[in-house]
Amino acid sequence: MLALLGVLGFAKPPEGFQAPGTEIFQTPCLIGSGDNCLNRVSGLMSLAGSIVIVLFVVAFRRPKIVPSGLQNLLEAVVEFVRNGIALEVMGPAGLPWVPLLTAMFFFIFVNNIFGILPFVNFPTTSRMAIPLMLALLTYVLFIVAGVRAQGLRYFKSALILPGVPFALHFLLVPIEFVSTFLVRPLTLSVRLAANMIAGHLILTLFFLGTAYLALQPKTLVLAVPTFALTIFLVAFEVLVAILQAYIFTILTAVYIGGAIHPEH
Repeated sequence: MLALLGVLGFAKPPEGFQAPGTEIFQTPCLIGSGDNCLNRVSGLMSLAGSIVIVLFVVAFRRPKIVPSGLQNLLEAVVEFVRNGIALEVMGPAGLPWVPLLTAMFFFIFVNNIFGILPFVNFPTTSRMAIPLMLALLTYVLFIVAGVRAQGLRYFKSALILPGVPFALHFLLVPIEFVSTFLVRPLTLSVRLAANMIAGHLILTLFFLGTAYLALQPKTLVLAVPTFALTIFLVAFEVLVAILQAYIFTILTAVYIGGAIHPEH
């Protein structure tokens, strides 16, 4: 965009390239003020939820026996989540969880893909609050599922390993507690947020760098390969958006499956 404006004469080349920093993740209030205002992130998150709802309503309000178009696409994704995640990880007990896992996959993917959409260019999952809330949802779900399936024995089966000498339990029980009940929500949220933060930074850096090179007569020729690499990075970010949605969803299935199917 800056390069186009420069060619048209509406923008002047900046004096020295300024690398993007944390300011690209700051979003001012759109409605209201203070901590409870509606900012760009909360607006995009609401839009992502609305997009997911509208897509499924439009696709399945009048389902056809032989699907086509949007129904065919969404059925393929639902079947992938059903067979490739729920049944593969959780077995037949995973079927009731298919709607939740599908909604989670789509919601995360839409929020991720915002990072490459023109005039949006911001993945809302790069703000820690959203991955953290999704991770806490997973955290609550696998604990509730474990208690429903096993009762309070769930905590015993989650912490105490069978066949281990009694003395080792003093070491292993704290480790299991930390890894199961403390680390899981942290790693889930950090993994998703860190990948989207890195992707947003890299794309912003390359787009701004391409614009800067294009606006400088001496470096104009370098803008062409830089722009080509930027297009490749955009395609790679699409793959990352899908992959991160898949990883978050399948780990949710793993945690719930482990809670309802104790190994010991």
